[in-house]
Amino acid sequence: MKKDLAHPDVEFATLVEALRWRALQQPAQRIYTYLVDGESEEAHLSYAALDHQARAIGALLQSYSASGERALLFYPTGLEFIAAFFGCLYAGVIAVPLPPPNLAQPQRTLPRLRAIINDAHPSVVLTTSAIFSKVERLFTHAPELQAMHWVTTDNVTSSVAREWQPPAVSRDTLALLQYTSGSTTTPKGVMVSHGNLLYNAAYLTRALALTPDSVSVTWLPAFHDMGLTNGIIQPVYIGRQCILMPPHSFLQRPVRWLQAISRYHAHISGGPNFAYELCARKITPEQRQTLDLSSWYAAYNGAEPIRADTLKRFAAVFAPHGFRSRAFYPCYGLAEATLMVSGGLLEEEPIARTIQGAALEQHRVVEASAQQPNARTVVGCGRALLKTKIVIVHPESLTPCAPDEVGEIWVSSPSVTQGYWNQPEETARVFHAYLTATGEGPFLRTGDLGFLRDGELFVTGRLKDLIIIGGRNLYPHDIELTVEQSHPAIRPSGCAAFSVDVADEERLIVVAEVESRYRPEHDQQREDPCVHPRGRLPLDVEAVVRALRRAVAEEHDVRVHTMALLKAGRIPKTPSGKLQRRACQASFLAGTLDTWKGGED
Repeated sequence: MKKDLAHPDVEFATLVEALRWRALQQPAQRIYTYLVDGESEEAHLSYAALDHQARAIGALLQSYSASGERALLFYPTGLEFIAAFFGCLYAGVIAVPLPPPNLAQPQRTLPRLRAIINDAHPSVVLTTSAIFSKVERLFTHAPELQAMHWVTTDNVTSSVAREWQPPAVSRDTLALLQYTSGSTTTPKGVMVSHGNLLYNAAYLTRALALTPDSVSVTWLPAFHDMGLTNGIIQPVYIGRQCILMPPHSFLQRPVRWLQAISRYHAHISGGPNFAYELCARKITPEQRQTLDLSSWYAAYNGAEPIRADTLKRFAAVFAPHGFRSRAFYPCYGLAEATLMVSGGLLEEEPIARTIQGAALEQHRVVEASAQQPNARTVVGCGRALLKTKIVIVHPESLTPCAPDEVGEIWVSSPSVTQGYWNQPEETARVFHAYLTATGEGPFLRTGDLGFLRDGELFVTGRLKDLIIIGGRNLYPHDIELTVEQSHPAIRPSGCAAFSVDVADEERLIVVAEVESRYRPEHDQQREDPCVHPRGRLPLDVEAVVRALRRAVAEEHDVRVHTMALLKAGRIPKTPSGKLQRRACQASFLAGTLDTWKGGED
């Protein structure tokens, strides 16, 4: 085992070995600090403390003969989750991180949970006493929950750590099932090994120039690949400190994220594009005066389309407070590749290309000026490093695309995982793809569309989300961005565009959430001061619908067949916040969308 901690080629055989070694060599060093409300330090974990808790939980699981079994992890982001996750690894148990069921809206979360339980067949559930007392109420509605063995890890006696025995695990042993978001299909369990996680941790180390002195801040959910792999596992690999806060603390008050970066002089932190947009829009000038973001050199941005306008807006707002635009780090990854596939160059401005929208609709890449009609600006997601290879392939012929063509993104890397749990045919199709002409492979078929320019990867959309009308390939996120920008009442990241078959023709459907500060004009006289908050703005919904239709027609030269306005928070999303266009389409077809105003053209 190499012990050059500052070098990215550090290797441990397993994550168990990595944590055990650090607990012996750096027992008192703090690794995690938890901000319970996004501001107050509630607790810390040192390597020795984490190792002790993991051995206690691991020993208990070993007493159940659970090695090789699956364990659901129901925790909020925090130190309890981290101890339980490593406790599973210490017992040779396959962890299945999931968000706790939403008791306020069980009908929205139980179907996905049932699908995962039926797929993974877990034998045990790890959680806290507080969460168990709440979830217990669902047992009558979900007997599959009651059938599993529940363990409240905050009640595990620490003395049982003495009974722990090192598990028989290797680099190829499964560490977790990372269930996909289900944004386009039913969730699938990605089989992630110790070796996958360790290689991706090394990949992140090299890409972000991490050292044991690097400090990160994360509010990302621990059950999401970005929050788990980069936020929790990578710090153990390199031996650095991480500051964690609950996702809701950031969403409720976005300034908390940047305050934590400022307070702890963090070097790396990030999230999806919407997080930067939220900060640029919601953080007040008074709040910004307290910030010093000069230590932040890697502001990674991934997991959803990266918008050039958002980067410009964020940089302009926070430049007076130490933020440098070259700190932006656009990147691309997916659970099937553990996490990261490509990333930008540190301390360099993000690379963007402006291309013709009409050409893009034909899967061609033609450079354009920003002043040209229907031009599209796409932000590069960096390049492959180390042993990772990216190729752009025609999804039907399985042949490489020309440099000026858009195709499916295929990836070859030690980070590519072992496949989907209990789905051998889908695993063969997605994880074992070969180029027809040369037989080169195997590659991972990502299902994402994009192109390469000078080694830089540009992602243009999802293959399964494409809207094809009149022979044109329309990218839904482009239409959604147009809708968001067409009227101030439309909620950012609150639109969905998809198509449905009407009289044997594909027709465009757009649904958009309205900011909660607005209400229809016809409700003005009926306001109940006991129910409705004061100060909400009147809204002419007919005028909004007209404005949205006009913007889409002018920008994309396509007619919206049906436009529907929804109340805030009504568009289906995954637990990690990704838009579920297919679920939205299904609800639309079933007539179950909770529309505020809608109508056909």
